[in-house]
Amino acid sequence: MPSAHHLPVLTAVDGSDDSLRALEWALAEAARRGAELRVVHVQQYAPFLQAEVLVADFDEEPENDTVLAELRKHLEGREGLPPLEFISRTGLPAVVLAEMSAEAQLLVVGSRGRGGFAGLLLGSNSVSAARDAACPVVVVPKPGREVHGDAELPPGPRVVVGLKADAPDHAALAFAFAHAARTGARLQVVVAYPWPVLAWTAYGDFTPTAVDQEAAERDTLRVADESLAELRDSHPKVEVEALVVPGDAAGHLVENSRDAELVVVGRHRRRLTRPAPMLGSVTHAALLHAAGPVAVVPPEADADAG
Repeated sequence: MPSAHHLPVLTAVDGSDDSLRALEWALAEAARRGAELRVVHVQQYAPFLQAEVLVADFDEEPENDTVLAELRKHLEGREGLPPLEFISRTGLPAVVLAEMSAEAQLLVVGSRGRGGFAGLLLGSNSVSAARDAACPVVVVPKPGREVHGDAELPPGPRVVVGLKADAPDHAALAFAFAHAARTGARLQVVVAYPWPVLAWTAYGDFTPTAVDQEAAERDTLRVADESLAELRDSHPKVEVEALVVPGDAAGHLVENSRDAELVVVGRHRRRLTRPAPMLGSVTHAALLHAAGPVAVVPPEADADAG
């Protein structure tokens, strides 16, 4: 199998406005990576054909795919495009995309497609892709999401990534650094720590501990800097800001997503008690509420296998 840098970028389309936004994001990202872009349209089985029903000629391209024909016209004559391949498949989109992601360096999808209920913030295929894909997945939301908060945001393009100081997700951090390096964006690392801390006393009451909050913040920053040191050294041109904040990690990530180019989160590692891929609460919050595109990065292969 070719190295990850030589694999294509993959994007799923269905003719919806959401998938067109995902296509535009994927075109720019494939060009930045110097990669081919595979544009895939999965024509879903009829309702009476479910996953357990075998369908002949699954790998053959369906004839007269009008969605891809329209996209070819849409892109015809545009300059600066990466190499393009248009692929049509028949099946369940979530299953097909998960299989195709094994031979891609990135999968880009819209937050919702043509199916489902109009009021949903996130479609089932987008959730499945973020949860099951073998490669990182970028979910591009509808424009105009409002994010409230009074955090002072630095000027200029930003990539935002979450860091759990006591259990850093190295795959997510590496993805965020690499994207910031490609785009010239500042990298904002959001490090949340629990506060206030409660303790059990001899009298049976929960009371705040005597730990000074400033000391807790300094300790958290020190641990975060240790986690970031190697990536800082390997990406010397990336300007990094570690934002250490108390309380809810998901809330801080969403608040700092305002005007960000990309928010990067990790996917839970598989464990004996959790053998299937899972999206954690922070990842769900980012997908549902972040103001811009969200990258969901699977754990490193050795951690995932463990």
